[in-house]
Amino acid sequence: MTRAYSEQPDPGEIDRFLAEDIGAGDLTAAILPETTTALANVMTREPAVVCGQAWFDAVFERLDPSVRVVWQCVDGAEVQSGERLCQLQGSARSLMTGERSALNLLQTLSATATLARKFAKAVEGTGVRVLDTRKTIPGLRLAQKYAVRCGGCHNHRIGLYDGILIKENHILAAGSISQAIRRAEALGVDVMIEVEVETLDELEEALSAGAKRILLDEFSVSMMRKAVTAATGRAELEVSGSVTLETIREIAATGVDYISVGALTKNVRAIDLSMRVMLGA
Repeated sequence: MTRAYSEQPDPGEIDRFLAEDIGAGDLTAAILPETTTALANVMTREPAVVCGQAWFDAVFERLDPSVRVVWQCVDGAEVQSGERLCQLQGSARSLMTGERSALNLLQTLSATATLARKFAKAVEGTGVRVLDTRKTIPGLRLAQKYAVRCGGCHNHRIGLYDGILIKENHILAAGSISQAIRRAEALGVDVMIEVEVETLDELEEALSAGAKRILLDEFSVSMMRKAVTAATGRAELEVSGSVTLETIREIAATGVDYISVGALTKNVRAIDLSMRVMLGA
């Protein structure tokens, strides 16, 4: 399920990122003469899938619109260790003040895209779509959702407002799976309605209640196969829980439609990037 989420940062969020780093002003950059200019190259120290150029650019656009950024690659491109990603030119003060905020965004979103690419490649040819979740870094949800797509995976719902996912606690409070589904349908909203099940008996109850999308939580592979047999032609199936790069291919081979992976956005390790500055350029 892919939606057209924004691929551009909100200026207000960029202002917040800059404010947390700069505060009342960059005291260290103040030691540089105002007229000093510089050229800077952003390099990667490891292989990666690049993502986050618009966020990187926006940092300098908000900080100093005269800074010029020229990219040597595009979002979604695979780069190798030692490659130059982009070159910047402008005020030395501006380059050094914006460096950390810009790199933080680029290295985090590139990490998300890089991990997503690994999962996407792991299921190539199976027809399964790998989905992200709401387990995102606070303040970066839309950006990470974009990075997941750059990596070749797909987006689940953005938040609690654009899809209904009935989980164990909702079922408990509603009284039953059937009751929960009926109440969701009664809302009359045009969004996906999905229900989570933990056993094959619960799966059958969800199918009997007319569920069109069912999340199999922590099912064994053998249970997944039985679920696919039961649900074929009746509902789409999604798998979640304990999915790794080592196990996802076997899960995909069961015939399920989707596999959601929280690790895409919550277990990322920032890509090792550096910005090398040459003064007076």
